[in-house]
Amino acid sequence: MKLKLGIPKGSLENATVEISFTTGFQITTSSRSYFPAIDDPEIDCMLIRAQEMARYVEDGVLDAGLTGRDWVEESEARVETVADLIYAKQSFGKVRWVLAVPEASPFRSVNDLQGKIIATELVSATKRYLAANGVTAKVEFSWGATEVKPPELADAIVEVTETGSSLRANKLRIIETVLESNTQLIANVNSWKDEFKRRKLEDIRMLLQGAINALGKVGLMLNVEKKNLAAVLGVLPALKNPTISHLSDEDWLAVNTILDETLVRTILPRLKEAGAQGIVEYPLNKIVM
Repeated sequence: MKLKLGIPKGSLENATVEISFTTGFQITTSSRSYFPAIDDPEIDCMLIRAQEMARYVEDGVLDAGLTGRDWVEESEARVETVADLIYAKQSFGKVRWVLAVPEASPFRSVNDLQGKIIATELVSATKRYLAANGVTAKVEFSWGATEVKPPELADAIVEVTETGSSLRANKLRIIETVLESNTQLIANVNSWKDEFKRRKLEDIRMLLQGAINALGKVGLMLNVEKKNLAAVLGVLPALKNPTISHLSDEDWLAVNTILDETLVRTILPRLKEAGAQGIVEYPLNKIVM
């Protein structure tokens, strides 16, 4: 028995391979092959464009795959959503498909685009968004470089963004959000009913979510005298209450906690001032809730 798993080729490829290493899976891609190697004999991988993933999963060519919720909605594929995974190619967060227009244009909302031309790669979802707002406009498929099309080739665009920097660089202004998206682990409906494949996917889901939970966080261990414990705990934020254990010296305690990596540079000096000693910071691969 094997699970046929689709890995998104393109913008999500590097983020997916990177996150897989922290889950414990070793996925190795090659520019010459569409079949990445994986160190799990029960999984076969295939590189597929995220835009096509849901269709191949729905048809059973793949048992499961990683793709954006936007492309699942665009294709209207009938698939099982196994997990929402909040990571993307840059920020490990959500992305937005936005309606954008030239900075100098008079358009302020979707209602101003009645009878206009909109260029996008997300054609079906854009048409549904326009219909929901009672707007009739011509939606043209864009093969790329969508940001450069207004105002000569289109009045507006619907484009995906994480930070908005590319839109600003092309002198475009966001007027509305059409759709929010994040990476999803999706499965073929029949594959999800198969006991072996479902268990395998549930294991992958747990490991992926654990790796994502650990992003941007570190572990912190330290020793403290009992008399200084309250002062140290007053400095420490924690995922939950810190773990406190006794050392061989009955007057000393060990404290173990998890915190955001960005806080370490400000907290370490305060911990030292509060009486903490032997402070050790260590990286985290997974946090399983």
